[in-house]
This record gives sequence, C-alpha cells and structure tokens, in this order.
Amino acid sequence: MRVSKYSANGNDFVIFHTFVKKDRSSLAKKLCHRQDGVGADGLIVLVPHVKYDFQGSQSKIDFEWQFYNSDGSEAEMCGNGSRACAHYAFTNELAPSKMSFLTLAGVINAEVDGNMVQSELTPPKILDKEIEHNGKKWWKIDTGVPHLVYLTNNIEEFDIDEARELRYKHNANVNIAYVDGKNLKVRTYERGVENETLACGTGMAASFYRALQENLVGKNIKVYPRSGETLYLGMNDRTITFKGEVKRVFVTEFGS
Repeated sequence: MRVSKYSANGNDFVIFHTFVKKDRSSLAKKLCHRQDGVGADGLIVLVPHVKYDFQGSQSKIDFEWQFYNSDGSEAEMCGNGSRACAHYAFTNELAPSKMSFLTLAGVINAEVDGNMVQSELTPPKILDKEIEHNGKKWWKIDTGVPHLVYLTNNIEEFDIDEARELRYKHNANVNIAYVDGKNLKVRTYERGVENETLACGTGMAASFYRALQENLVGKNIKVYPRSGETLYLGMNDRTITFKGEVKRVFVTEFGS
C-alpha cells in the first residue's frame, strides 16, 4: 500500500486513495501508531463519490473522504485534514485546484495554491453558551465537529486533566483561546487522539467564532496554534474560511 504522510501546521495525517469504500478503523490504528506504523493524528482515505469515478467526469462533488482519528474512531470533519486532503487530491490529479468534496459534516470547498491551501468549513453553530466548569464559562460550538471554547488570559495554563474530563462529559474537543491584540492563540485537546495536539483546524475556527461573537476580533485574523505556525481565518456570509501552509512530508509503502 502506497501512502503519503502530510503535516498541516503540526497536525499530521496518513493519506491514500482507493476505489473501495469500507471500514478502515483497524487500519487507521496501525498506520497512525507512532512506533509501529507511519505515525499520525489521523488517517484520510479518498474514495470516489457516486457521481465521480476518479477518471475526470464532471461533478459538483469531486470525491468523498473517510476520516479516522488515530484511535480508529471515525470523525465528521477535520479542518487541517481538509487542507491536507485537498493538496493530496490536487497533487495526485484527482481534483482541480478548486474542488469540493464530501465529508460526514457536509460538503467542503477548498482551493490549492502551491503549498497554501484554503478550505471553507461547514457553517458554525452555537450549541450552548452557558456551560460552567471550575468557575470558567465555556461555549459549545459545532464547526464540523463539536468544540468547547474558553477564553483565557494565559494560554500557557492548559489543564489537560480538566480538558479530558470536559471531553468525556460533553463529547467534544476542548480549546482554550487567548486574544493577543488582533491575533488569536489556541490550544486544543482532541477526541480520538485523547491528548493535546499541535493544531486543530475546527478548534481554531470555533475559538475564532466565539471571539468574533464577543466582538474581540475582526472578520479576518491570524491564528497561532501550539505549533507556532501562522494560519488565516475569515468569516464570509456563509461560514469560516481557513488558510495555511500544507507540507507533504514523504511517500512510503506500508504493508497491510
């Protein structure tokens, strides 16, 4: 099996394409294992959409994906993964530079320009603005997957045990965010990885959306995840755009 390893601002993924759609939970755990596999936060598998066969036929949907976390659980959406997926699809001539693909969260639009990739996430939804925990006020926001967001004055203080407790109590990813002038810094505990990751696209989008709703930032900002890299988020009439650099780390053969 020929697979590609990608990094999108610290989030890393194993990606390949195939004509067969099936359950790959076990394969995801093998491929994503840091010691015995390729090592990644998630597995992305591109498969033909019912109206598209990878042979160049025209369709509003170029393909669909299957996304798995490193523990084998399937996720509806992943912001950084969507950008890595788009770069892979364009590089492997599976889609044009401007593309649309189907996720469990809905249709994602993306555009590739060299190593810079922008994706348009699904419309954000505020699920709850009144979650109190340890004296902190959390918002629950769906940006493709559910996220808890707390606006903090100190981004260095991230209680992983507290995040883990909240993750299981509310079945959501957990983020703290700090508004630094016109910019945003975000740290995220991710479901499926069950730890803090270096970046989470939908988590940054959820944090941006809360800050925007509270009039703390404008409609276009720079966001810095734990990896320290720079991403660009914006709010249009419909949803959130998410732009940043994507790196193909290597291509390798993996025995299944």
